[in-house]
Amino acid sequence: MSIRDEQISQWSQKIWAQLAKVLPSKPTEADFRRAIEPLLDQFCAEVGLAPLAHAEYTLATGRADAVFNRLVIEYERPGVLKKTPDAATRHAVQQVKDYITGLAKKERHAIERLAGVAFDGYFLIFIRYINGRWTEEAPVEVNQHSLERFLTWLAGLASGIALTSENLNRDFAVEQLRTQNILRGLFQALGPALAQPEGIVPKLFEQWRLFFSEAIDYSEAFGGRKLEPLKKWVRKAGLEVTTAEEAERFFFVLHTYFALLVKLLAWLALSRHTGVKLGAPSFAGLATADGETLRRRLREMESGGIFRAYGITNLLEGDFFEWYLHAWNEKVEAAIREIIRRLDEYDPTTLTLVPEETRDLFKKLYHYLLPREIRHNLGEYYTPDWLAQRLLVQVDHEFFAGDPRRDEGRMRQRLLRTRFLDPACGSGTFPILIIARMIELGRALLVPERDLLESILSNVVGFDLNPLAVLTARVNYLLAIADLLEHRRSEVTIPIYLADSVRTPALGEDLFSHDAYEFPTAAGMFRVPAIFCAPGRFGRFCDLLEESLRADLAAESFVKRLEDELLSSPAGGGGPGWGWDNRAASLTCELYEQMRDLHRRGMNGLWARLLKNNFAPLTVGQFDYIVGNPPWVNWENLP
Repeated sequence: MSIRDEQISQWSQKIWAQLAKVLPSKPTEADFRRAIEPLLDQFCAEVGLAPLAHAEYTLATGRADAVFNRLVIEYERPGVLKKTPDAATRHAVQQVKDYITGLAKKERHAIERLAGVAFDGYFLIFIRYINGRWTEEAPVEVNQHSLERFLTWLAGLASGIALTSENLNRDFAVEQLRTQNILRGLFQALGPALAQPEGIVPKLFEQWRLFFSEAIDYSEAFGGRKLEPLKKWVRKAGLEVTTAEEAERFFFVLHTYFALLVKLLAWLALSRHTGVKLGAPSFAGLATADGETLRRRLREMESGGIFRAYGITNLLEGDFFEWYLHAWNEKVEAAIREIIRRLDEYDPTTLTLVPEETRDLFKKLYHYLLPREIRHNLGEYYTPDWLAQRLLVQVDHEFFAGDPRRDEGRMRQRLLRTRFLDPACGSGTFPILIIARMIELGRALLVPERDLLESILSNVVGFDLNPLAVLTARVNYLLAIADLLEHRRSEVTIPIYLADSVRTPALGEDLFSHDAYEFPTAAGMFRVPAIFCAPGRFGRFCDLLEESLRADLAAESFVKRLEDELLSSPAGGGGPGWGWDNRAASLTCELYEQMRDLHRRGMNGLWARLLKNNFAPLTVGQFDYIVGNPPWVNWENLP
């Protein structure tokens, strides 16, 4: 925790104690304000900020109660604000908005650099103007967490931290104490969790190993001559590893930390970008949540529920890196709070104002976390943007470098119909550059945003074996299309899949599996009836499978649902040549019961989604161009 974090924590306790003294006497607004304002002045003096700039500051839009730095505070008589906003609460919020508008005009500030709070001692309401619209958060109860956020806004939100890779490196690199705290907390929690053989964490760890071993030269990744530089580097994170097994566990922890940062940043960006309009859960609520609520919200995030509220169906699908929720303790909670508190000070509007920051954001952060020598020892090589752009121009000069006005009709058709696949997409360098060019062409050719978004989602696809790369690529993809999301016709599926583009699912070779595709996982071998493994059919099959598991339907009811909603539907027609018979029904029941057993043991969600991803190479259709940087895998390690 930084010195300023400690000061914020201490002063939030002082304000909390003062409220406990004042509120029982049912003070007037003036009495309440006189009790709190001197503490805010003292806090500003201690952290090196200007004290109260204006009391009862007269503006064209009215008279603001107080303006600290660039934060407008509207005091209300204790008890006026309500958790479910009524007329008085809405009036207070509107006053804050009017004062922010008036302050921006009077002092010639950019309105986005101002903030406001309505405060009555029992509730706080945080208000900002972002991306051309007001962000009015739901009232939160006053407690130490919400007071800490209030003081954080007072200390820094008026200027906001730009969301750039350099700032992320400054705040979240391995040398930072907050990073060391969470790595240490996760590393210490992982050992006991892995020691429970019937728990979910060993299964998640083993599935991560299974995918990770296919993505790199796993047999040598953590041992032999590569262990020494690893040991030296891990010491920078404040930890010691002495064996290949410990090094492997540390990488699982590091991947978990990086994945958590990426997920939280995606939530932050979506929350600030579209949250008000869509009414989806706000990232800001995490900073003030109690422990139980924080854990529940993170579970919703990990399962993808938070992002589904924003209309994104598969940004997170339940992955290996949610294991920390099953090993939760006070140290893990405290470390995650530190991260959330710092991220809450960031201003993701940077990504709109400077879109090129989006492309390098996570790639650079990962490079900062993991030095070049370590990455190359693990077989991880990333393509620089300039090289990827040069390759794209060589692939199709007209599309990527030509003047679209020469033949607008033809270019419009090419924009809407040309399909690109990166079969080893890593963190998404090629897909993101393709999307950037498609957006550029779309605006030049006056293509409606709705059609442009649909074209991108249908025509720019990526596969990768590395779970961390897939997560990063999906979030990069999401940030690249963020400005188009409000024009979507329906829910959005990010077309980046955790799949092997070379070793695709294959039909079994013996009497008992010749009519099913086999999918090995850490939870066992899944056999999927071949009748479902066709474009236009398999995705719906997986959706029905997951929905039925959540509803805890019996196997017979699931089969009946498939017959009614998929096999009898014209959209589900086709198939690879096998009909629906007793054998297919039996295989379907067997697969469902296998998944249902996992669901009952708390290992739900992940496996049905892994299935959907793994079969993507068979079901996403054909492409005009395959572009990318082939994976660095030794020939002798290929299956």
